[in-house]
Amino acid sequence: VQLQASGGGLVQAGGSLRLSCAASGLTFSSYNMAWFRHSPGKEREIVATINWTGGRIDYADSVKGRFTISRDNAKNTVYLQMNNLIPEDTAVYYCAAKYDARGVKYDYWGQGTQVTVSS
Repeated sequence: VQLQASGGGLVQAGGSLRLSCAASGLTFSSYNMAWFRHSPGKEREIVATINWTGGRIDYADSVKGRFTISRDNAKNTVYLQMNNLIPEDTAVYYCAAKYDARGVKYDYWGQGTQVTVSS
């Protein structure tokens, strides 16, 4: 199983980025997906989740109204559209997949993509 995250980079505050996570080696349409982020000195934070159908989506309060998670099961890809970025969004962003929607633990993790927001 491989989750390949991409789309990170350096952006000025107020700007936008779109992260992608391409999955392979699993039945993507059966998996619940999430984006996490981790920055130095802070605990890992779950940013957004989307269930296997795309019908249930949740966001961390810190990104509500600015970030949008979506998925394309035909392309085995989950996305995170990030708008109105602020310096506090600077982190390594990871995608993750879990089969059991009720479970806490995620089964598979991507390698992470760095997002840096300058003020």
